[in-house]
Amino acid sequence: MASSFLLPMRDIVTAFEHQSQHRVSIASGSSGKLYAQIIQGAPFDVFLSADQEKPKALLESGHGISGSRFTYAQGSLVVIATNGLTDDPKALLSRGEFNRLAIANPRLAPYGAAAVETLKALTLWDAVSQKLVIGESVGQAYHFVISGNAQLAFIARAQVYNPQRKARYWPVPTKLHSPIYQDAVLLKKGSNQLAAKQLLAFLQSEQALIIMDDYGYQPAGQQ
Repeated sequence: MASSFLLPMRDIVTAFEHQSQHRVSIASGSSGKLYAQIIQGAPFDVFLSADQEKPKALLESGHGISGSRFTYAQGSLVVIATNGLTDDPKALLSRGEFNRLAIANPRLAPYGAAAVETLKALTLWDAVSQKLVIGESVGQAYHFVISGNAQLAFIARAQVYNPQRKARYWPVPTKLHSPIYQDAVLLKKGSNQLAAKQLLAFLQSEQALIIMDDYGYQPAGQQ
């Protein structure tokens, strides 16, 4: 599954395991890298992408089960600043007062592609493109900023979720980038796995939707 969804998925899996007899193993990374691994035969039963294109492609290539794809959430993009900076992340981004800006690889990660779209929409691309630090996923982009190797980072809103502490971040207006619709699909290797099918059903349950809402995801309904 996409690394941007790792935190809410851990809570969803905990709830799923609590009410079922199944146990779930999570593998996370950039959607593009996971897609490549699935094509190469990785033993995954379910794929939760951060976009719609890769699950569609898996269906077209015969790696996914027809009729199983659905949009489980709509993601939100944010800009977060390292703890050493006291100004608002949006102001820092606009003024260019930073040395490094971390984003996920736009060729592999939908949140990285949305970050590039945002920078171009704000007419900041030419000014900041030489300051970019490219992570394989939004998880790595987040690591860059919390470790101090970048002063700002474009990441998923779910990554700054903390009920005890308000993280300093700027919610990027959705008008600045294409919607981040995130699709799930049952893979061919999981076609006979009851647990995989029940997990996907649970992902569409009210309980799972509440967890996703807590992390800043919007329900997108079935596509």
